[in-house]
Amino acid sequence: MNEIPFIKMHGLGNDFVIIDQRKQAVKLDQKLIQKIADRNKGVGFDQLALLINSDIADVGLLFFNSDGSRSLTCGNATRCIAKYLMIEKNTDSLTLSTDVSVLNAKDAGEGLTSVNMGLPKFKWDEIPLSKNIDTLNLPIRGNPTATSMGNPHCTFFVDDLEKIDLNKLGSKIETHPLFPEKTNVQFAKILDQNHIRMRVWERGTGVTLASGSSSCAVTVAAVRNKYTQKKVTVELDGGSLEVNWKVDGVWLTGPTSHSYNGILSKDFLNHE
Repeated sequence: MNEIPFIKMHGLGNDFVIIDQRKQAVKLDQKLIQKIADRNKGVGFDQLALLINSDIADVGLLFFNSDGSRSLTCGNATRCIAKYLMIEKNTDSLTLSTDVSVLNAKDAGEGLTSVNMGLPKFKWDEIPLSKNIDTLNLPIRGNPTATSMGNPHCTFFVDDLEKIDLNKLGSKIETHPLFPEKTNVQFAKILDQNHIRMRVWERGTGVTLASGSSSCAVTVAAVRNKYTQKKVTVELDGGSLEVNWKVDGVWLTGPTSHSYNGILSKDFLNHE
């Protein structure tokens, strides 16, 4: 296999490898994605994103988790890619298509980038759950709330985040029988009506320093439970994001960082 150029970016430590397929097709399988994701022998990432041509947006996006599985959406990666492309195209707004919808992105000023992650979904079969139950209070210890932001989320509101064993509980809830497609898992503490502290376990990846779609989901869940206003600051292990649930969708705003450009060598690609 020939060399593959890539871009490394992150949003609050939630990091991504981005490969541009708009001009050159790249053959990726699950084994190669896992190899690139290896933080010791490869590059390392929480999610991998492919840029592809789109007939309905400025660019199309395909997402993969570090275990090689597909992810339908990724808020922080979308913000990072939007920032990169706005610089490339010399514009302050653009559209990006995912497997779920077409997302609008804009330069929010002061080094911040905003993406409309679309409208949340609450019906059991939209998340999806394995049976028709109340998504506001799931029959799991802790009575979490289920939300879809294009991908499934399970949010627990707790009094003490420090007592939560995120690795143990996150992996257990991710594969709970209620979630046939697995789920992202958040543990959140309400600080006040406009502030939430959250830690996250991402489906197919594990513990991450930040997560855009999880930040949107925890805000929606907090509003549904009447804990917060619709505009909040979500404080994560890697920093803070602003989430604003508006009529047209859930807007996610925060910083991005372009770490470096690199090349996956022939030696790396062609050897076990």
